[in-house]
Amino acid sequence: MFRTVLIANRGEIALRVARACRELGIRVVAVYSTEDTDSEVVRYADEAVRIGPGAAQASYLSIPAVIEAARRTGADAIHPGYGFLSENADFAEVCAAEGITFIGPPPDVMEALGDKSTCRALMADAGLPLLPGTLDPVSSPRKAEALAADIGFPVVVKAVAGGGGRGIGVAYSAAEFPAVYRETRRHAAAVFGDGRVYLERYLESARHVEIQVLADRFGNVIHLGERDCSVQRRHQKLIEEAPAPGLDEGVVAAMAEHAVQGAKAAGYVGAGTFEFLYDGSGRFYFMEVNCRIQVEHPVTELVTGVDLVHEQLWIAAGHPLRVGRQDVVPRGCAVECRINAEDADREFVPTPGLIDELALPSGPFVRVDTHVRQGSRISVFYDPLLAKVTVWAPDRKRALARMGRALDEIRVEGRGLRTTADFLRSVIDSGEFSTARHDTGLVGRLLESAPAAGGARVTAPSQVRQPPKAS
Repeated sequence: MFRTVLIANRGEIALRVARACRELGIRVVAVYSTEDTDSEVVRYADEAVRIGPGAAQASYLSIPAVIEAARRTGADAIHPGYGFLSENADFAEVCAAEGITFIGPPPDVMEALGDKSTCRALMADAGLPLLPGTLDPVSSPRKAEALAADIGFPVVVKAVAGGGGRGIGVAYSAAEFPAVYRETRRHAAAVFGDGRVYLERYLESARHVEIQVLADRFGNVIHLGERDCSVQRRHQKLIEEAPAPGLDEGVVAAMAEHAVQGAKAAGYVGAGTFEFLYDGSGRFYFMEVNCRIQVEHPVTELVTGVDLVHEQLWIAAGHPLRVGRQDVVPRGCAVECRINAEDADREFVPTPGLIDELALPSGPFVRVDTHVRQGSRISVFYDPLLAKVTVWAPDRKRALARMGRALDEIRVEGRGLRTTADFLRSVIDSGEFSTARHDTGLVGRLLESAPAAGGARVTAPSQVRQPPKAS
């Protein structure tokens, strides 16, 4: 096992990884920006290194700064968490060149799966079902228009280098397509430094289901069941649960089999997630692979009893899987809500600020993953995630009741601060969600029908038509 692990991240995931390392007797090194000087992981770690100013590009995304911190502290491994450098193949290559273990898949595997076009072609060769679309990037506007017509509208334009729900545009007609195509390419070039895009049929009504896999370097691959991630806004997940409610067991088993098949074909190593869209009529389609720990990993941990971060560390240290498929026996239902510092009444605009008062839920079978406390400042520089609240119960009805109670206990006070807790409670209570009839368009429908102050209706066009893609 490793002696020292540097955590190249911040927030709740950095603290989550640090705790796993402490349990395994591994020394913990945290890195931090000037904005995070007083953060919980800095307090918790055995050693902490400041790597730059608040802007992520000059700190958490700076490969030289992170590598130098690893050198200075004698770290023999780096855990990237999620976001930032977690799916950066160049970073994984630099780690290898420096003799530092990157806790994730090999650089070549990450590069192949991170390029959405290459990934689609690889999975098609492995026999996974894909939505109608292109396997290669489309650079000619005229050719793109012709291909879109052949695919059939609506068509989604996706950035080859996209991720985190960004770099996506939907065209509902041939007339809309040229503008959507141009804007998506422009956005992709600006955000990812890569303007290449590909095309895919857009499912307006679909469930977003993902399969968690573990794989070692000896070719052993298992799955740990599925998660439903259909409650989304702006392609970002809000609520996740395991198992996926209302899905036929045969459909889920087939998805899982395809995920294992795809992982083996790619030579995957570590913890990863294969994402699918389910159209409600028995058909499902591969979307992408996330080459990292997922934000929503706690729901899988609660229903299986498997600590996914422990397993990541074990696999990265060169050991064969110590969890067999026969050891994975899902029990009950787990639901996770992401509590963000955002104002749902204003299209989820972030609300940074100082937390003057904080109360988070507790009680039986309630897990709270957070990095904030009273006095914490929510920065404008980073994702506004405050906490993940995850509950477990023997069945979905009781899990939703427990989650409702937990959400009611949340209190975050501070000048200008708002959270998504009340909105998430309205989702939990909605008829579509409580009866598992929801899909990726649920949030848009709820926002469109919600009464605003003065009796007006809150309409969020950006939410009504949202591609079923999130990370």
